[in-house]
Amino acid sequence: MRTTFFLLIFTFSYLQSSSQNASAPYGSGLKVEMSDDGKKYFRLITWHQFWLQVDPAASSFSINPTLRRSRVLIQAQLDENFLILTHFGLNNLTPLKMDATGQSSEAQIFMHDAWGEWKINNRLFIGSGLHYWNGISRLNNQSTLNFLPLDNPRQAWTTQGLSDQFSRHLGVYAKGKVGKLDYRVSWNSPIQQSNDVNAAFNPSSTQTAYTGRRDLGSAASNAYAGYFNYQFFDQENNKFPFFVGSYFGEKDIFNLGAGFFSHPNGTVYLDAAGQTVGHNVFIWAVDAFLEKQLFKSGYGITAYSKYQRNDFGLNYQMVGNSEIIFSGATFYNQIGVVLPRDIHDVRVQPYVTFAANSIDAAGSANTVGLGANFLLNGHNSKITLEYKSTGRTDGTRGNMLTTQAVIFL
Repeated sequence: MRTTFFLLIFTFSYLQSSSQNASAPYGSGLKVEMSDDGKKYFRLITWHQFWLQVDPAASSFSINPTLRRSRVLIQAQLDENFLILTHFGLNNLTPLKMDATGQSSEAQIFMHDAWGEWKINNRLFIGSGLHYWNGISRLNNQSTLNFLPLDNPRQAWTTQGLSDQFSRHLGVYAKGKVGKLDYRVSWNSPIQQSNDVNAAFNPSSTQTAYTGRRDLGSAASNAYAGYFNYQFFDQENNKFPFFVGSYFGEKDIFNLGAGFFSHPNGTVYLDAAGQTVGHNVFIWAVDAFLEKQLFKSGYGITAYSKYQRNDFGLNYQMVGNSEIIFSGATFYNQIGVVLPRDIHDVRVQPYVTFAANSIDAAGSANTVGLGANFLLNGHNSKITLEYKSTGRTDGTRGNMLTTQAVIFL
């Protein structure tokens, strides 16, 4: 109880000290125009997300701080036909990862995105570089600036660290809109798998390992991805690949989507003769996203559902952890309702998340999250409080209470 009480006091004392107007506009952020017609400019976005976490079931009281994300994103528009995007920063800095001079062997600041893009026509844009134009689902292309819940479920970034660098691939993409159909497709060269999160894992006759490029070479050198969503009502901007998690009921959106990721010979296993055999990784998903104002009353609803099927091969589990990435299926849902402004111009957005996982190698497990966003200034300044209970395949559960403070400009 005292852990919950501490974080509640932290959250509400922060809210009481704030007098920002929750609807104060930031516009396009820090934008510098380089031409009189405004077609040549650069734009700077920066943000920090700070977490305090406690385990309510722990025998001793402990608060664990994490700098979840600290990023800088720069967009340079040479004219309406040419764009450069550069995005760098750090993730998950904890006291254990800190270094006396900030020069530890474990990377802190690194490149997230670095791509250039050419406009072919109003329906087709082509780009290349280290990019985030992913396939599979909306969540696999989710912005980290505007989640509905505290964060994305780990299963949403399915290929992270297996075929890519922190959900980014090196490759070529095409994106655009044809009528109300928004699309993105890409060809990519996966990470050399002596560096991926499965690097120390070897295949067996009973379980695949995501080490195809390491073990089979060029036979696993290409991967393909795509995501398509039909936007029935309000159209979402696709200037950047980052989908918005919640618009607070300020838009009228209903989208249906479908996507895939294919990596021939991405995983490997040992046959009866002990020979290394490749398996074609294939992941697909269908999803739906809803954003709606309720009764013109100041209430707004955000809802999302996704069914995803992962085929990594026989009994695949990333580093033996069935709660992270696995061969099997996931049914994930989130729903939130933003309430009218009431407390010191702070809007409150309670939400719930639920994931049901069917794991080929280990049965089923589910995860439930309950939380609320306290919107000091929309997504630009907010506090989130979330309790999450994660089911494990052995029947036990892991619990975590997290407070997050976010500011982005």
